[in-house]
Amino acid sequence: MTHTRKIINDPVYGFITIDHPLLLHIIAHPYYQRLRRIHQMAFAHLVYPGAVHTRLHHSLGAYHLMCNALNELDNKGILITTEEKVAAKAAILLHDAGHGPFSHALENILVKDVSHEEISILIMQLMNKELNGQLDMAIEIFTDKYPKQFLHQLISGQLDVDRMDYLTRDSFFTGVSEGVIGYDRIIKMLTVHEGQLMVEEKAIYSIEKFLVSRRLMYWQVYLHKAVLSAEMMLVKIVERAKELISGGMSVPSSSPTFDFFLSNNQSDQFINHLNKFCLLDDYDVLATIKNWMAHPDKILSILCRLLVERRLLKVKLQAEPVDEAIIETMRNKICLFLGVTEKESSYFIFAGEAVNTTYDPSEERIQILLKDGSVKDISKVDNALIHHTLASPVKKNYICYLNTDAVL
Repeated sequence: MTHTRKIINDPVYGFITIDHPLLLHIIAHPYYQRLRRIHQMAFAHLVYPGAVHTRLHHSLGAYHLMCNALNELDNKGILITTEEKVAAKAAILLHDAGHGPFSHALENILVKDVSHEEISILIMQLMNKELNGQLDMAIEIFTDKYPKQFLHQLISGQLDVDRMDYLTRDSFFTGVSEGVIGYDRIIKMLTVHEGQLMVEEKAIYSIEKFLVSRRLMYWQVYLHKAVLSAEMMLVKIVERAKELISGGMSVPSSSPTFDFFLSNNQSDQFINHLNKFCLLDDYDVLATIKNWMAHPDKILSILCRLLVERRLLKVKLQAEPVDEAIIETMRNKICLFLGVTEKESSYFIFAGEAVNTTYDPSEERIQILLKDGSVKDISKVDNALIHHTLASPVKKNYICYLNTDAVL
């Protein structure tokens, strides 16, 4: 007899139940199991040592919240068929399947012009063929082609179960309590009005807490200076490797799969390389960086050694753009110190911009269903914290540079 029920012990929510053959098939699939080998938060563990949870943890957590949300809506008399529930659960399990190693850092570098969302859809379509069309509805919901739009909004919106899980989970594993949100209360207050996902009026404060927590988590965790530095160093390492390879130098990585993506830029045929992509994970990248510490190219080996030993480039964040004259002075110092050309020094000093938008009303809006039956955007509600301040993006300019006082 085949098992039709699995319980998984999750450190955040306790037991998570998977009780449908299609869902069991998805989680047993190699494309799904790959998510065990990809950290949810890339290099955040260099600052918060506990942040070593994976994308698999997160997708199971988002699935659990989806189950709760569907039950809640069901109890309120909103018509959702059994088939729709299974499809929405399948879609949320696979919503992050397209993430590559160190996803956001390497997203456009390993595979040009193909986003992780597009790759997730390609993976779903491939699995759908294997499953003889059992994922048809899940794909429609995921791509917002299904008539019941609120099912898509539960997966992808300002108030989706994806965000609710990653804020809850990331604050749990980092220990940053500012990220704690009342996800259970928000789910209890979800409703559907005229086909759209909304929140009942009495949840306003929980929603505000959710938006403020998200903003705090961005600056304190996701865009933390050291995390930003490590991610940018990884980007520079891959850029340098690609530059050397295109110049004809031998730069072997630790896996044939990673070699392929380092020396191949044919994104127009990405669909043909999907199987290869699904073999790629954090392990390939980390083992490669350790190998490259011994590479004859000085720039590549120094960057790899600094990252492995957690001797990160320094980062300064400021409101105004970084003064060119300051960059020039520092660049000259680095050129002398490392004996590199001005062009090569761009691997060790560069400026950029970090942006964080807490609530973007031009995106998917958070609609509040008031007691009198009218609907208001959260940013228009009286006494709401979320007025113009949280709706406008916060930009911080940064300069990232090698501290020449720290001995190499």
